[in-house]
Amino acid sequence: MDRPPPARASLLLLAAALVAAAGCSVGKDAKPGRDVSSFKIKVGDCVVPPNEIKAELSKVRVVSCATNHTQEAYALVDYVPAGGASPASVYPGDEVLKKYADGACAQRYEGYVGVAYADSSLFFTYLLPSARGWQGGDRSVVCFVTTTGKPLTKSVKGSKI
Repeated sequence: MDRPPPARASLLLLAAALVAAAGCSVGKDAKPGRDVSSFKIKVGDCVVPPNEIKAELSKVRVVSCATNHTQEAYALVDYVPAGGASPASVYPGDEVLKKYADGACAQRYEGYVGVAYADSSLFFTYLLPSARGWQGGDRSVVCFVTTTGKPLTKSVKGSKI
């Protein structure tokens, strides 16, 4: 029996919905880039989120940073519970992971973009481990720089925007 691939819980949803609402897309016929497992995203990957909002993502569209995109992975952070204990085998829940991701991604933003998050014209979002992915050993949060307006056409690394 084939099992569906594990997926990550997605908070790319807000950014995807805003981009779709703004009419910024690469077009129905043009599909630049390649689909990559959400577990294979690397720092520096530029991403076009799916047009369809999903609670879990198993794949994302990675494109050249010179191609219109709205997100760029800037950090991969393993979840560490408060107090530095080892991650539990029991899924901690969405709220705990969101709180962790908010802090972890905010801390790493300036080191990648080159400007403090509060002074940036961009935003951040993230992918979280899903309950199913957690059972498979996924403990990583993927942090993304994102725009909700005009698409990006180059890497934001060191851009100070």
